[in-house]
Amino acid sequence: MIFFTSDPHFGHSNIIRTAQRPFDTVEEMDAALIRNWNQRVSPDDEVYLLGDLTMRGPQYAMSILGRLNGIKFLVRGNHDGLVDRVSFDRSLFNWVKDYHKLIYQGVQLILFHYPIAEWDQVHHGAIHLHGHQHNPPAYNLENAAHGLRRYDVGVDANGMAPVSIDRILSLFGCPAGSAV
Repeated sequence: MIFFTSDPHFGHSNIIRTAQRPFDTVEEMDAALIRNWNQRVSPDDEVYLLGDLTMRGPQYAMSILGRLNGIKFLVRGNHDGLVDRVSFDRSLFNWVKDYHKLIYQGVQLILFHYPIAEWDQVHHGAIHLHGHQHNPPAYNLENAAHGLRRYDVGVDANGMAPVSIDRILSLFGCPAGSAV
């Protein structure tokens, strides 16, 4: 299975208030995010993290990543400079990129931390996955209802957990195996 997520901001106490997350402490938030991730993702699943893992530095990032299931890929966000530090073990990610194009069963997905107005193959059914904005769940439903194939994979828009590729494709009327 393939999953996507973004903007967990592990260890970031201010995000609880600014994103109106349902937690009293950063410890409670981190525990819930780890639990939710591992309940959905198995060790052999792929997880594309579209940025902003943590702002607390390499050691904290590595301790969190070591507790998360799955084969992990990072599309950099604005708070991911820590992966370039000598003290960070980049082998915790299969790769680190700024942008990625993924084709899954004939459907093209454009992965970028930031939401963009146009993307490769936008007029041919491609879906843009992003994070950064900390949108509520209604954002993704509204985009689909208006024919805008852009999806916020961030935890704030997805019940504080990674979202499966099947759920995203289903929202946009792309059953598994169908070409766009």
